[in-house]
Amino acid sequence: RGPWWGVLLLLVAVGIGASAGFWQLDRAGEMRELQARFAEGSKVTALPRLIRDDESTAFRYQTLQLNGRYDADHQILLDGMSNRGRPGYQVLTPLITPDGEVLVNRGWIPAHGNRIILPDIRVSVTPREVFGRIERLPRPGLRLAGDSPAPDAAWPRRLLFPTSAEISTQIGTVRSTVLRDYQLLLDLNDPDGYVRNWHPGGMDPARHLGYAVQWFGLALTVTVMYGVLIFRNRKKSS
Repeated sequence: RGPWWGVLLLLVAVGIGASAGFWQLDRAGEMRELQARFAEGSKVTALPRLIRDDESTAFRYQTLQLNGRYDADHQILLDGMSNRGRPGYQVLTPLITPDGEVLVNRGWIPAHGNRIILPDIRVSVTPREVFGRIERLPRPGLRLAGDSPAPDAAWPRRLLFPTSAEISTQIGTVRSTVLRDYQLLLDLNDPDGYVRNWHPGGMDPARHLGYAVQWFGLALTVTVMYGVLIFRNRKKSS
């Protein structure tokens, strides 16, 4: 037997490795489920209406078919969005429908080398039919308090991980609006879109499985090292 503190360190290390490994396995299962829901969302009939906020999780990745017009004067450039290593933005445009308003993600657009120069994202405000998948807005791993733009700041506004409530408040200084608490990923066949390489959020299940193997391997390595040290100490003692 080793010293009590050695046994304690062993148990802690193995516990951490095993817990992290099983957590990664759970995450891999969740990602597989999301991928299945994403694939299924393109097969079912599109819903011809906006859904409530409390329905967005159940209908995640399902397609909505809406009639309305874009609010071209109050668009958001979602900052910090890269595509194949290139920095850029995702363009969020409010869509005004008879049932309410929702943000439509029109896709990714590259950023100018000079951050002061914003891309041209003008879009027609004529009535149109829009198809888009239901998805939650991107969320940061850790949300920090940030400064909101001044009420008279110019549009489009460059924001980092805004909520629909924050965007509604900013638009509310001009006109009254309450945006749905989700976004629509604009269909590839719809016009006035940019790069739309849509896929389920999160990492690929294979990466989670790889991390799980690493954590389980760490727990096994610590156990083997402990056993080797104990064996050598016993040989020295004998």
